[in-house]
Amino acid sequence: MAATDGGANQLEFSLDVPFPSSREAEIALRSLSPDREPRKGGIRKQLTVSGSKLSVKWSADEARILRVSVNSFLDHLSLVLETMEMFGPPVSQ
Repeated sequence: MAATDGGANQLEFSLDVPFPSSREAEIALRSLSPDREPRKGGIRKQLTVSGSKLSVKWSADEARILRVSVNSFLDHLSLVLETMEMFGPPVSQ
């Protein structure tokens, strides 16, 4: 987890979430990717998977917008993790 001032009044925040397997990281990515930011301007969010790690990077014009976006993402991530835990590890196909 890292927060930086990206210059030109741009705020940045990044988060790496480790998963037990690359399959679970991909499932989380697909579950969380459809959630677009409710506001058109001022924030950008990029989700990627590398191995079994989900990485998220935010870039925002205002601290308030960044905070709301990160909090919303963490709420959704928590729900995804709880759901994955309830259903157990994914079956390989």
